[in-house]
Order: sequence, then C-alpha cells, then structure tokens
Amino acid sequence: MTGTVVAGHGVASGRAGPFPGGSIRAQRPHFAAAGVDLDGYYPGTINLSIAPARLALIRPTHTVRDVAWWPDVPPETFSFAPCIVAGPGGPVAGLLYRPHPETKPDHFQPPTIVEILAPWIPGIAPGAHLTLEVDAERVALLPSTP
Repeated sequence: MTGTVVAGHGVASGRAGPFPGGSIRAQRPHFAAAGVDLDGYYPGTINLSIAPARLALIRPTHTVRDVAWWPDVPPETFSFAPCIVAGPGGPVAGLLYRPHPETKPDHFQPPTIVEILAPWIPGIAPGAHLTLEVDAERVALLPSTP
C-alpha cells in the first residue's frame, strides 16, 4: 500500500509537547524491558496517511500493557507489528507503533494515519509518498469508518 507522510503533533520526537526529548525516548526503556528493542530507530514517528483506508493490528508481535512511562501520564498500552517502509533511499525495516486509543490521554491520530517507527530516512517530509509492506496475517487493511 502507499501513503503520504503528514505532519504529526511533534510529541513523539520532542519537537513539540510537554516531554523533553519526546515521548518515544521516554517510552523506549519500558518497551525494551518488554522485549521491544528500538535501538537503531529514530526517536519519533513517521505519520503516514493511507486515507481512505485504515490498518488494524490483528496479531501484533508485541503488546505492552500498562506502561507508566511518564510521572503525570496514566499508564498506556501499545502494540507493535513489523513493516517495511520504502521511500527515498530504498526499503528499511520498521515497526507499526499503535498506542491504544482507549488508554491514550491525548494527541490522538485519525484512524487513517499509521504511526511508524524506523531508522532515520533522509528526505522524509510531509507530502512524501511511501510504500508500506505489512504481514497480512498480523495487519489488516480496512475501509475507513464513516
């Protein structure tokens, strides 16, 4: 599937928001303790619009529950599934990153936005077109909800 990179809230990378260094840096040790190794990944997300479709993680490789990653934020649950992101410079292995909306306090993404963790990819900016490959046994492509 293909999608278009869109600007995010800037919270994951620390570009904006209340978490110095970004939420991914703060979450990383908690994910590592649960077996999700983010070494080599950029500490921010690629926000890919696949509108009008959306993805559902039906069999994530990891679900990390009740992560108390920041003192003033209630614990959250996150799921991950592997993916391949192809853009400028060729394909790279990444992870679909899904904060569960029922535990996320704010900074929500529309259901047509896929959040991706990957190594730094030069040339990625809002408006860039990327191809995303996922395992159909783990991730389903669905029509957008009305």
